Amino acid sequence: MDSEQFRAAAHQMVDYVIDYLDNIRNRRVLPTVEPGYLRKLIPEEAPEQGETWQSIFQDIERVIMPGVTHWHSPNFHAYYPTGNSWPAMLADILSDAIGCVGFSWIASPACTELEVVMMDWLGKLIGLPPVFLASTGGKGGGVIQGTASEAMLVGLLAARSKTLKRLKADNPEKDEKTLASRLVAYSSDQSHSAAERAGLLAGVHVRVLPTDDQLHLRADALQSAIKEDTANGKIPFFVVATLGTTPSCSFDDIEELGPVCNDHLLWLHVDAAYAGSAFVCEEHRHYMKGIERADSFNFNPHKWLLVNFDCSAMWLKDANDIVSAFNVDPIFLKHDHQNSAPDFRHWQIPLGRRFRSLKLWFVMRSYGAQGLRDYIRKQIRLAEQFHHMLAADDRFEFPVAPSMGLVCFRLKGENSLSEALLKRINEAGQVYMIPAKLHETYIIRFAVCSRFTELSDVQASCEEIRRHANETLPAPNQN
Repeated sequence: MDSEQFRAAAHQMVDYVIDYLDNIRNRRVLPTVEPGYLRKLIPEEAPEQGETWQSIFQDIERVIMPGVTHWHSPNFHAYYPTGNSWPAMLADILSDAIGCVGFSWIASPACTELEVVMMDWLGKLIGLPPVFLASTGGKGGGVIQGTASEAMLVGLLAARSKTLKRLKADNPEKDEKTLASRLVAYSSDQSHSAAERAGLLAGVHVRVLPTDDQLHLRADALQSAIKEDTANGKIPFFVVATLGTTPSCSFDDIEELGPVCNDHLLWLHVDAAYAGSAFVCEEHRHYMKGIERADSFNFNPHKWLLVNFDCSAMWLKDANDIVSAFNVDPIFLKHDHQNSAPDFRHWQIPLGRRFRSLKLWFVMRSYGAQGLRDYIRKQIRLAEQFHHMLAADDRFEFPVAPSMGLVCFRLKGENSLSEALLKRINEAGQVYMIPAKLHETYIIRFAVCSRFTELSDVQASCEEIRRHANETLPAPNQN
C-alpha cells in the first residue's frame, strides 16, 4: 500500500467507522457466536502474497463484526463505560503516524512534555490539590498508565520499595526478603479485584477488609486490622481506598481513612477509575475531601471522559517514590537532559509508551471544561430517569441508591429470581447488563455507558427489562 492507496483506504475506513457508530442502535448488542467461531472463517496460515485492501475491508463485516460486543451501543449497560469520541480517534491516528516510543524525554520531547502539561490540566479540571501537580515545582506529578489495575500495581510496588528501604535503614541487620514476607496491604470487600491481583504480582499479601452496611470501608475496620496484624508480626504498608466501587459505585471516606494511613506510615492509593471523571463537576468533588492525605490518585479518562482506551491518569504526591522503585538506567537510555525533564519509563511497568496525551489534548480542547461537565451531568440524569421508570414497577427493589451513572436493582425475593431475569435479558441480546453481589444480595447493574444514549434508549431498555420480568413473575401493580 502506497501513500495514495492509503489515502483512499483511510477515506473508506473513516466512512465505515462513522456509519458503524451512527447506526449502532441497529446492531444486536451481544453477538450470537460460539467460542472458536473465527478460526473457521479465515485460513490456517498467513497468505504467501499480499491481498488487496478491498478483500481485507470486506472481511470486517464477514469475520469481525459477527463477534463484536458493541460497547458503544445505547443498549450496552454492562461494566462501566469505555470512552469514545471523534477527537480522541483523530488523536490516535496522529499518534499511530508519529509512532514514537516515548520512554524518555529525548525519545520524543513533545510526547513527554505534552503529557506533563495535560496531566496538570486534567488535575486542575477535577480539583486535585496543587501538591499533585508538576506545575507547582514540588515533588508531585502525573503520568498516563494503561489501566487502573496497572496504576494500582505501580502504587503498590512503589509503596513496597519505600517501606522496605525505611525498614532496612532502621534495621540494617534484618534480611530484606524476611521483611518483605511480613508485608500486608489492605483493600475492602467492595474494592476491585485488581487489588488482590496486584498483591499476587508483587508477592505481598492483600487482606480484604469488611465494609459497613453502606458498603464503605471505615477507619475502625482499618485500625482494627492494623492492630491485629502488627501484633502478629506483620508490617502493614499499603491501603486501597475506592471512590466509586465496581459493584455499586459506593465511596470510601478518604477524610476518615487518610489520617489512619498517615499516622501508621501506610501508603494510601485512591482508585477512582470510573467516578473520577465526575469530579470535573464541582457538585461531586465532596467525595474527594481528604485527598491531600493520599500518596497516589488514579482515574480513567478512558472510561467516562470521552477519551478512547487506553488512558489511565495517575498522580503522585512524591514522584521520587516511584522513580526510585523503578529506576534502571542503562547507558543506551541516558541523555543530556535527564535531570531537567521526567523520563516516564521510570514511572511505569513497561519501558515503551505511546503518545497518549494527544487524546487528552484533543478532547479537552474540543469539548472544553463545560462540554465535559454537560456530558457527565446528562449521563447521571439518564440513570436517575431509568431509576424513576423502573421504580414504578413494584416487583423491583433498589438495595442502594443510584450513584453517578449506575443503578443497582433486583426482583424482590430470592437471588435466583434476579439471576433468572438477567439470564433471560442477556440471552435475548438486545440489552446487556452484568450482576454483582452487595454482601450476599444479588443485584443487576444498569450503567449508562454509551455517549449515544438518549432518554428513548433508556425507556426501551426499561421496557425490555419489564418484558422479561413478566416471564419470571406475575404482572406488576403500577404505582
